[in-house]
Amino acid sequence: MRTSASFPARNVRGRSPIVRALAVALIAVSLGACSSFDLFAKKDDTPPDEPADRLYNEGLYYLNSRKNLKEAAKKFEEVDRQHPYSEWARKSLIMSAFSYYQAGEYEECITAAKRYITLHPGSPDAAYAQFLIASSYFDEIPDITRDQAKTARALAALDEVIRKYPTSEYATSAKQKLEVARDNLAGKEMDIGRYYLNKRDYTGAINRFKVVVTQYQTTRHVEEALERLVEAYMALGIVDEAQTAAAVLGHNFPDSDWYKHAYALVKNGGVEPRENKGSWISRAFAKMGLG
Repeated sequence: MRTSASFPARNVRGRSPIVRALAVALIAVSLGACSSFDLFAKKDDTPPDEPADRLYNEGLYYLNSRKNLKEAAKKFEEVDRQHPYSEWARKSLIMSAFSYYQAGEYEECITAAKRYITLHPGSPDAAYAQFLIASSYFDEIPDITRDQAKTARALAALDEVIRKYPTSEYATSAKQKLEVARDNLAGKEMDIGRYYLNKRDYTGAINRFKVVVTQYQTTRHVEEALERLVEAYMALGIVDEAQTAAAVLGHNFPDSDWYKHAYALVKNGGVEPRENKGSWISRAFAKMGLG
C-alpha cells in the first residue's frame, strides 16, 4: 500500500479552482488563528508558579508569628495546588490542617486532615492527622444541656487514634480526651435522668441511669447514678433492685456521700443493702471487674 508521501504530484496539482480556493481559505484561517493565538498568548497575565519552598516558608512565617493563621493555611494549600504530588505538598497539607486548627477553623481542619489521611495513609504523620480530627471534634464539645452529637463524633475519632495508632505519642493524649468526652455523655444522661426523676417518671429515670451504670462506669457520674437508682426503685416498690444498687455502691465506693444517702433510703424502707447477683446492676459491675 502506498503512503501519502508516495501519492503522485498530479493529485495535488489537478485540484479544481474551488478546491484550491478552499485550501487557500483554510490556510488563511489557520494563519489568522495563529495570529490570534499569538495575540492572546502575549496578553496571558497568569503568574508563573511560585517555588514550593518559598510558599511553604511564607506559610511558616504566618503560622509562627500568629498574625494570620488563615493566611498561613492558604499558603500551605497553595503549595499543594501548585506542586501536587511533591514532598512539599505532603508536608504542606498537614501544616494547613494544623494552621486551621490553631485558627479555630475546625471544619476546615477536619477536611484537610481527612484528605491527608486519604492521600498518605502510611505516612508517619497520619496519626497526627487523625489526632487533629479528633481534637477538632473534642474542642467543639458542648455543655451537657445541649445536643451531644459532636461529643459522640469526638468519641469515635479519639477511639480511632487509640485503635489505629496505639504506640503513637498521640494515643496517651487521646485516652485522656476520651475520658472527658465519656464523662460529658454520662453527664447528659444524668441530666435527663434527674429531669425524669423530678417528674416522677421513675421508669424513664431508671433507663437513663442504667446507661451510665452499664456504659460509663469509669466516669465520675456512676456513684450518683447508683444512688438515683436506689431512689427510683424504692419509689416504685422494687426493693430488691434498690438493695442491690445500694450494696454495689457501698462495695465499690464505701466512702462516698452518695452511698450514705443510698444506705439511709433503704434503711428507711426497713431493709439493708443486699446484692442480688442476678440483678443487671450486679452483672454490669461484675463484667467490668468492679463487682
